[in-house]
Amino acid sequence: MVICAERVRRLTRDGYIIGYMAVLSPQKLGRNLLVFIEVKLDRTTADVFDTFAAAVKRSDDVMECHMVAGGFDYPVKARVAGMEAYRQFLSEVILPLPGVRETHTYAVMEEVKAGSALPV
Repeated sequence: MVICAERVRRLTRDGYIIGYMAVLSPQKLGRNLLVFIEVKLDRTTADVFDTFAAAVKRSDDVMECHMVAGGFDYPVKARVAGMEAYRQFLSEVILPLPGVRETHTYAVMEEVKAGSALPV
């Protein structure tokens, strides 16, 4: 089934149809590189959290981002065209944010298991 990009964006923005899920090919969309970025902040204040969250939500490259407890503050899952696009994303979106002290990037070489289905 072919679904136009605008319809996919609208479904993503407005909600999901129960029972259906679009599975898009990252390669056909030109997003061949999957990366995980550990982000560590130098300040953990509400304004820094809010600024970081707002910037991440604006980025089309970010697939997932979660605030976590532990050795870093946010794991970010992003999909970009390639390493050059990733360097641009890192330097223009992540590193300029106030409070970002350190990042560690893990480029995915092979997706062993990926999905969003919950066990029932």
